[in-house]
Amino acid sequence: MFERRKTLALAAAATSTVLVVGGCGGGDGGGGDGGPREATWVIETLPGAWQSISSAGGSVYVIQMLSGILPSTGGWLPDATTYEYDMDILAEEPELINDDIDEGPFQWTITLADDAVWSDGEPMTAEDLRVTWMMSTGPDEGNCNGCDSRSSTGPDKVESIEVDGKTATITLKEGVAYAEWMSLFDSHNVSGGFLPSHLAEENGWDVDDPDELGEYFAWLHSERPEWSGGPYQIVSGDLENEVVKEPNPEWFGETEPGLDRITFMFNTDEGTFVNAFINGEIDGGNPSSYNEDVYTQIRDLPNAETSIGEGAAWEHVDLNLNNEALQDVELRRAIFTAIDRDDIANRNFGAGYPEYELKNNHVFGNDSPYFVDHYADETQGTGDIEAATEILEEAGYEVGDTLTLDGEEIGPFRLRSTDSVVRNTSLQLIQAQLAEIGITANIEVTDDLGNMLAEADYDIAQFGWQGTPYFVTAPSQYWNSESSSNFGGYSNDTVDEEADATANAPDLDTAAEHANKAMEELVPEAYVLPILHEPYYFFMNSDRLVGPEDNLQSSYRATYNIGEWTLAD
Repeated sequence: MFERRKTLALAAAATSTVLVVGGCGGGDGGGGDGGPREATWVIETLPGAWQSISSAGGSVYVIQMLSGILPSTGGWLPDATTYEYDMDILAEEPELINDDIDEGPFQWTITLADDAVWSDGEPMTAEDLRVTWMMSTGPDEGNCNGCDSRSSTGPDKVESIEVDGKTATITLKEGVAYAEWMSLFDSHNVSGGFLPSHLAEENGWDVDDPDELGEYFAWLHSERPEWSGGPYQIVSGDLENEVVKEPNPEWFGETEPGLDRITFMFNTDEGTFVNAFINGEIDGGNPSSYNEDVYTQIRDLPNAETSIGEGAAWEHVDLNLNNEALQDVELRRAIFTAIDRDDIANRNFGAGYPEYELKNNHVFGNDSPYFVDHYADETQGTGDIEAATEILEEAGYEVGDTLTLDGEEIGPFRLRSTDSVVRNTSLQLIQAQLAEIGITANIEVTDDLGNMLAEADYDIAQFGWQGTPYFVTAPSQYWNSESSSNFGGYSNDTVDEEADATANAPDLDTAAEHANKAMEELVPEAYVLPILHEPYYFFMNSDRLVGPEDNLQSSYRATYNIGEWTLAD
């Protein structure tokens, strides 16, 4: 499964691409006449912070904004079967010292390359890994006061990281295993890579003081990074409009950056993408939502290279159990039974991507060897109004134009998501479906999904989880009672136990068994209703750019190999 390879220099594939400024309008976007070699990439939602460890910063939009900035130890390639260590960053592949917890603690080493340095010339060291780990752990670990890691399951396994110059020795807690140990500092982890430690000392913070490390954590999330450990560095921008990247002069990698400037434009109006592409204002993008009109129009342009496929991210509807009414499992089951998942999927994707499949397992895709259909015997997601009504009436509710319990109206509920064509259609359908059982759902959109979720500022929400080929920490992140990503406040001791067993399993087969047991308990309690893996599309001006390739396995998407982008001849 794991194949050692140097960072790839991929040519533009027929299924994916990335872009550069000015191509469609007839210019060469710079470079051809000796001018700057520029590109403009569009991101369709505002990032919520300058780093991604926190709940507010935990979105693909933040990760993509940081592409080419954060160093990492490796990641999954687009084929979803090949894992590649980044041998620009590493001196050698990480070495597993012990994976038999009967013989001692689970342990491995990571050694960074001798010439790996940050953009200020300071060397990357094992201390960078240790500090990133401490900021990624949960509050109960006591490493960082104020660090609100959105997914601490993996980091919380670690007992210690011993630092010896460029080499880190990672030791897990007694009796704890980690089948996906290589993920701790790779591009799929909670930070998207790893962060510099020396800047804390330069700013007067002692990283071994939990309060001061918390101050550093807050600073990293609130301040635009003037540092970089990748081929590019951010030279200007903000979280409201755009960021501009230029080559990192201290970049030590084998491949030199191929562009002089890349602008990441934040534009929440996806309907403007076609004209912007035609006019040369943007060179491409990999939206995290599907817009059939935009995709089909760009697809038909002669200079556009596009691809579409089932993404790693999956859409779902969540209920907020902090709302007293929604603490009733029968009400929750009725709500999910009234929602028609196939109607939502067909109305959004049926015309442009009729191959869609509904998602009946929260952790494993339909083609996974670990897939179990947890909805085969469920009414949830069927849109069966008669069954939903029966559930409510048996629980003592009165169903009419308005749903009541003991004479009191149930709802209205706040139905929330980001403002995209697909999600707007979804919310309108859900609103109409719930009205059939007497529930009023008032639609409210947000342009700050991270904060909306972190503050549980909703009653019913639709959003997506970004998946990867990794899975052992997913149940703990989604449903563990203490997880900061368990936004709706679900708590179930059995699910906690099975989620912990998944995360601590000695091998993937055992982990999958526990993950499916967690879902056996979770699904009947109607907390999260999966819809489908949303199809993602990708576009670029193929007359102007080579190198980009969409990576549906990564939050970075097409920006995962940004250091290899260059202009076409």
